[in-house]
Amino acid sequence: MKKLILLFAALALLAGCAQALPGDACVVGFYNVENLFDTEHDPGKNDQAFTPAGENAWTPDKYAKKLANIASVIRAMADKNGCWHALLGLAEVENDRVLKDLVARPEIAKAGYRIVHVESPDTRGIDCALLYQPGAFKLLEVRTLPYDFNTTSGIVFEKTPEEQRAFKTRDVLVVRGELAGEPTAVYVCHWPSRTGGKGSDLRCRAAEIVHEDILAQEKSHPGINIIVMGDMNDNPGDASLADYLHGRETIEEMAGGDLFSPFLRMHKDGFGTEEYRGEWNIFDCIFVNGALTDIDAAGSLHILPSDAVPHYGHVFNPPFLTQQEGRYAGTPWRTFSGGQFIEGYSDHYPTYIILSK
Repeated sequence: MKKLILLFAALALLAGCAQALPGDACVVGFYNVENLFDTEHDPGKNDQAFTPAGENAWTPDKYAKKLANIASVIRAMADKNGCWHALLGLAEVENDRVLKDLVARPEIAKAGYRIVHVESPDTRGIDCALLYQPGAFKLLEVRTLPYDFNTTSGIVFEKTPEEQRAFKTRDVLVVRGELAGEPTAVYVCHWPSRTGGKGSDLRCRAAEIVHEDILAQEKSHPGINIIVMGDMNDNPGDASLADYLHGRETIEEMAGGDLFSPFLRMHKDGFGTEEYRGEWNIFDCIFVNGALTDIDAAGSLHILPSDAVPHYGHVFNPPFLTQQEGRYAGTPWRTFSGGQFIEGYSDHYPTYIILSK
C-alpha cells in the first residue's frame, strides 16, 4: 500500500503541473460526483437514505457541504487550465434541483453553466447530466438511449427474460450541438455496476447500444465530432470498451467506426480514477471519434496531447481530493466511509481532455 501511495503522489505531482493551453482550447471533462442528492424524498425513488431521517442523516448542512465541495473541484480544474470546462458530464446526480443548486454556487457561478438533464428509470434515482458554457457550445438536440437487451452481436445474458423485463438502469444522455462552431454529439454514460463481480454482459450491451447510435449519428451528420464520456464501470481494456465500443489505444490503429481511447494507455501506465481493494481502475473514460483526431485538418477541432507526459487524457488528482491518512490513505476522499459522513468530495477523480483548432 505504501508503494501505491508513493506512486500516486508522483502522478498527482504530474497532474498538478499546469499545461499552457492555446487560446481556443475547449476543456471537455467528466466527473462522477458520488451521490449528489438533495434532502427530500422523491416518490418512486429509492432515495430515503438521503433525507434527514434516513440512515445517512442527510441534512441541509451536509448537502450544502457536498455542493461546495463539488463546485470547488470544478473551480480548481478551471484554475489549473486557465479556463472553465466547455463541456462537463456528470454522473450520480439526483435531479434538476441539485444541478441548479450546483451551478449557482459562488465558486462557479460566474462560469454561467447551462444544464442538460433528463430523468432516467434508475431505481436509486441517479442520473447523468451535462453542464455546458453557452459561449462555447450551442445546444441543438437532447435525447436519451434507454437500455434494452436486443443485442445485435449475440451477447449471452445472465439474466432471465423475467429479470430483463424488471431491470432498470441509467439512460445514456445524448446531446447534439455545435462546439466551437463544429457539429458535435456528446454521450454521457453511467453503465451497469459490478455488484457481485457480475454485469460484464450488461456493460457490453450498453457499449453496443452506444456504438450503434454513433454509427447512425455519423451517417446522418457526416463529419460530426463524437465524444463519449462516463463512468463505464469497466477499464479501457475490458471487452465492453475495447471490443463493443471499439476503443483503440492509439490514433494510428483506428479504422472506420473506431474511437480513440486515450485513457487506455494511461491505465497501463499506472493512472487510476477510483480504487477498490487495492486495485486502481480508470472507469471514468472519455473517447473521441476520428473527426477529433485529425491534426492535419486545418482549422478543425482535435484532441491535444499533454505537455507533461505523452498522454491525451488527464486525471485530476491533487492532494486536496485525496485522503491523507487512515485506512483509505492515498485514495479519492469520498463523502462517506463506514457509513459516516467524512466531508469528502467523491470516490472518483474527475477526468478531462483538451480540444483545440
